[in-house]
Amino acid sequence: MLSISASLLALLSACSTTPPSSRENICHIFEEKRDWFDAASDMRDTWGVPLHVPMAMMYQESSFRHDALPPRDYIFFGMIPWGRVSSAYGYAQAKTMTWEDYKRETGNSFADRDDFDDAIDFMGWFISKSQQINGVSKWDARAQYLNYHEGWGGYQRKTYRKKQWLISVADKVDERSLRYAAQLRGCEEDLSKGWFLRLFT
Repeated sequence: MLSISASLLALLSACSTTPPSSRENICHIFEEKRDWFDAASDMRDTWGVPLHVPMAMMYQESSFRHDALPPRDYIFFGMIPWGRVSSAYGYAQAKTMTWEDYKRETGNSFADRDDFDDAIDFMGWFISKSQQINGVSKWDARAQYLNYHEGWGGYQRKTYRKKQWLISVADKVDERSLRYAAQLRGCEEDLSKGWFLRLFT
């Protein structure tokens, strides 16, 4: 009996942290993970950030993996692994210091970077602050991603101009954001229905 219970618990845990099976279509993502849609909608209500922007950024950062880590750092002519290139972790690849700022400012002191609800709320907070600090529209996924990657000060100094690879990535995030937005227009009404109404559709 105990082994069955343990197996069931492990299965449920695996399901809760598995990336969506179809990540190219935001409707498929939210249909598979309804609780993600609820969390993203709460983020929009709190921060006024459209769903498709942080979702496109999260795709780029972690491919929706809860335990995503940055690449390893190496020493001694690149032969010996030595930690990670940054402290980024989780769905949003949030760095430790920025995550602590988020928890302090929002009062969400028990937030975890490997929890989707907390990660999407963190991204809403960051995007909202990028608008406040650098005047970047919450709908501008390209500029928002550059803020996210370089930090608010780096964006002000235009450090991204020396990183053509980063500009190319930001363009891809923007393209995916626009695709997600178009897809969402076709399914958001159904996603917004409660479970009872879905029984009759």
